Amino acid sequence: MVTTEPAGSFDISNLSVSYGSEAALTGVSFYIEPRRVTALIGPSGCGKSTLLRCFNRMNDALDNVKVEGLIALNGSDINAKSVDSVSLRMYVGQVFQRPNPFPLSIYDNVAFGPRTQGIRKREQLDELVIDSLKKAALYDEVKNSLKKHAFELSGGQQQRLCIARALATKPGVLLMDEPCSALDPISTGMIESTVEQLKESVTIVIVTHNMQQASRISDTTAFLLRESIDEPAQLIEVTDTTTMFTQPSDQRTENYITGRFG
Repeated sequence: MVTTEPAGSFDISNLSVSYGSEAALTGVSFYIEPRRVTALIGPSGCGKSTLLRCFNRMNDALDNVKVEGLIALNGSDINAKSVDSVSLRMYVGQVFQRPNPFPLSIYDNVAFGPRTQGIRKREQLDELVIDSLKKAALYDEVKNSLKKHAFELSGGQQQRLCIARALATKPGVLLMDEPCSALDPISTGMIESTVEQLKESVTIVIVTHNMQQASRISDTTAFLLRESIDEPAQLIEVTDTTTMFTQPSDQRTENYITGRFG
């Protein structure tokens, strides 16, 4: 296990990622504070999702990916050979762009992670399932139908179920890759409200193309940009969200957030 601390922090130093001979990201350095929401913004192809996948080593599953530099989670290098990637992903959970519930019941989706961790007692599982569904703002809607197949839920409910499933392993960090892009405004609002509550105990890093969403729910915003097809993406600036959207320090950031490109 990488850490047992309740909420995680990342210290990223000179991070670069390449796919084969193509450099995707270069020279990324910044700090992600615990119990805050950090938004990664930038136009398509600027490495936001690539960066996000570095935080729980999801890039390990891809061929020809090379990650250089340091990613320290609560002070420990997550890419060290001694780090078990499965344990890492239990602590650094992820919610993807499109809901991806398992072909199981609502209950079994949420209980999947705890069972993998060795929890078998029904009382413990019940408590974890209920608590996770409550934190994901889904419990009141499904409390009388926990045996219902997950695929019978609406898209917004499925996404909140995926959040509950990630929370059931008691993560210290939750990664969210455009979690609302396929959802209606009502479901989006519910997930944004959930994020606001979750940050009291969990560090959240979210990729979003929605500038309004970033300004509404994040505490810190990082802007990435790939200026030409021949160059890797870079971190242009990172600061508190209010400053980012009112007084960015780089003209390229201002051009992006005001819609002049992207």
